[in-house]
Amino acid sequence: MTQKQTTGTAGDLTVPGRPAGVTHGDAAYWARIRRIVAAAPPLSNEQRATIRAALAPAVTQLATPKEKAA
Repeated sequence: MTQKQTTGTAGDLTVPGRPAGVTHGDAAYWARIRRIVAAAPPLSNEQRATIRAALAPAVTQLATPKEKAA
């Protein structure tokens, strides 16, 4: 079963893909996420490298404006 996606206005804490009325700061939601993560097997070095490679462009973009300002 798929849930209806909700989108909020700017500043709203509603998370797309979560039921209406559920906010980003919902403690039960984050407790569930922590349980899922704790039950997952550890990442291999290859998986870590793949994630780092995927995130490297975003990290570079975040660092670039600060370097230009200096």
